[in-house]
Amino acid sequence: MDANPAVVTLRFNKFLPYWAVFQTDLKQTVRSWVYRLWVIMTVFASGGFLLYRVGLHQEAGIVQSAAVQCGDLFRIMVMGSLALVVVLAVSAVGAERGTLADSILSRGISRHQYFLAKWHARLVVVIATFTTLAVGVMIAGYFLFKSDAESDLSLVGGFAAVLAVGAVLAVIVSCGVVIGAMTHGTVLGITVFWLLLYGVGFLLTLMPEPWPSPDRELARLKFVLRGQFNEMFVVNLVAISVVLCAVAGSLGLMGFSKSDV
Repeated sequence: MDANPAVVTLRFNKFLPYWAVFQTDLKQTVRSWVYRLWVIMTVFASGGFLLYRVGLHQEAGIVQSAAVQCGDLFRIMVMGSLALVVVLAVSAVGAERGTLADSILSRGISRHQYFLAKWHARLVVVIATFTTLAVGVMIAGYFLFKSDAESDLSLVGGFAAVLAVGAVLAVIVSCGVVIGAMTHGTVLGITVFWLLLYGVGFLLTLMPEPWPSPDRELARLKFVLRGQFNEMFVVNLVAISVVLCAVAGSLGLMGFSKSDV
């Protein structure tokens, strides 16, 4: 008797579609003109700022504090990058409205996996890029603004500053991706998100001192870089940011799963 033919069992990895979209979005984001403009603008602005302050130190003999210079530069980086970060976040899903049907309905990927892959990819790109730029700024500030072979920059303070700003950027990116997925059109999503950011920022500015305000917290970065900060405040800020990102992601998953593509 002939032996029964061997049965070949194919195993399908349910995370493979998520991973494919995640990798593709990483590559597309890094190659986009918005991302490259963000990086080039930040590098040139930071380099010009540092060179100007170093020249001022050498010509006028003014003692420059590394923590103060890096704190001011951090503020410039955050405020200057905000517009392009908003575009990167909102365009994650909003810019592909015309091809969503082909990406989801015609391929073996669920809406949940598609949204999560886009969201996580933009988070990784923005946080990793800002961290790299911030570390480069702190290294340059450490060597350029030494006083008597010492610097007032603290390793723990630098880590706390990058962690705090990165947590806030994570919330901004998460909300931007959700708004881009819920609105029809990138321009509309960017407009809605800017109105939301300005509204929340204005309300926080009116709050009394215990409440965090964008202006006050950015001004305090120079003290954080020295290591003069409240550890519990940073921990609470990161914890609140994680909760807000999770809430935004959950709302985005529910809304995107019911929206028309």
